[in-house]
Amino acid sequence: MRAYREILTLPGAWQFSAAGLLARSGGAMMGIGLVLMVSALYGSYGLAGALAASNAVSWALGTAALSNLVDRYGQRRVMYPAAIVSAATLSLLIVFAMLQLPAWTLFAPAILCGATGGAPGALVRARWTHLVDDADQLHTAFSLESTLDEVTFIVGPVVATALATGVHPAAGLIAPVIFALTGAHLLYGQRATEPPVTRPGPSPQQGRRRQRLVLLTPGVAAVIAVNLLIGCVFGSIDVSVVAAATQWGVREASGLVLAVFSLASGLAGFYYGARKWRSPLITRFLGGVAAMCAACVALIGAHSVLLLCVVGVLVGVTIAPTLINGNTLIGSLVSRDRLTEGLSWMGTGIGIGVAIGSSASGQVIDRFDYPGGLATVAFFGVLAAVIGFGGRRALLRATGQPSSPRR
Repeated sequence: MRAYREILTLPGAWQFSAAGLLARSGGAMMGIGLVLMVSALYGSYGLAGALAASNAVSWALGTAALSNLVDRYGQRRVMYPAAIVSAATLSLLIVFAMLQLPAWTLFAPAILCGATGGAPGALVRARWTHLVDDADQLHTAFSLESTLDEVTFIVGPVVATALATGVHPAAGLIAPVIFALTGAHLLYGQRATEPPVTRPGPSPQQGRRRQRLVLLTPGVAAVIAVNLLIGCVFGSIDVSVVAAATQWGVREASGLVLAVFSLASGLAGFYYGARKWRSPLITRFLGGVAAMCAACVALIGAHSVLLLCVVGVLVGVTIAPTLINGNTLIGSLVSRDRLTEGLSWMGTGIGIGVAIGSSASGQVIDRFDYPGGLATVAFFGVLAAVIGFGGRRALLRATGQPSSPRR
């Protein structure tokens, strides 16, 4: 606990961290909120998955563009108006759904909402990097933010499910509107801890580096690819859990199951961040990917809510440490003036993955019921391990580590 206390006593630290928590809380409710609303009002998991996918893809691509603008013009100038547009278009989506307009009309507001949502988590991590110079303190800060990410995924699905099943199918998406606007006002209003704007270098070579896509930085693509597959796991789990709980006659338990997943991940991330690790970062990153793969495969055998929760704990404890290690790797691979963009691509990978996972699992579930959805989760977990270990040499080269022990 001392490590966390030390960083939170830094000037402005707890204020921007708390504001960031509120700003990104609604994102944890979007996936399950859309699935619950659309599956209830329109009777199709395929449509629900496609709508969630369109929102997630537009969020991922929009975040990549917005993060580049943030590095050039600052967080407040770019993200404050973007957050207002995102909240407004999500409100429009809710109205369209409640009016039972044709399904195709839902896609435009879902896409605009996602494209302007941004990644508050990446912006908060950029503030930590600007505030903290010590590597151990930065590890603790990133661990704290990953734990807070999981807190949102513990509370968010439960709140969204309670609202959608107890009030109205669309009610689970109203809270994200409030969270987004309030969080944006509090976070982007804190100017003292906002990272300074970086300008392109004066030389042509520096300008070309600035214009180059950050994904082309050696080693970055391998980490983002793994993050994309983790996103696929997230997206397919959301839809599969709702489908499984519905088929078992306990639809209202779906939010609780997802909360158990996130609680395990949050506790694991909190413990992971409190320790100082001396083993190689890449080894820890790949170890987490392998453990996640094994846990995802074990989900295939879950045929009750209890078993789903038990195996979900195993999945959860592998997630936060892997994401922490991935963000730390990105921080060591990209230059300081591209940091927000690099960290945002982590969220972009997750977003595109969620889109792929929710869409694919929705289509599979419509044909093969929930067991097909759980098998889809396992498939993405295995693929993440394959890609992660396949990119090991690229990561070792990018970080200057030997690819094999010296003799």
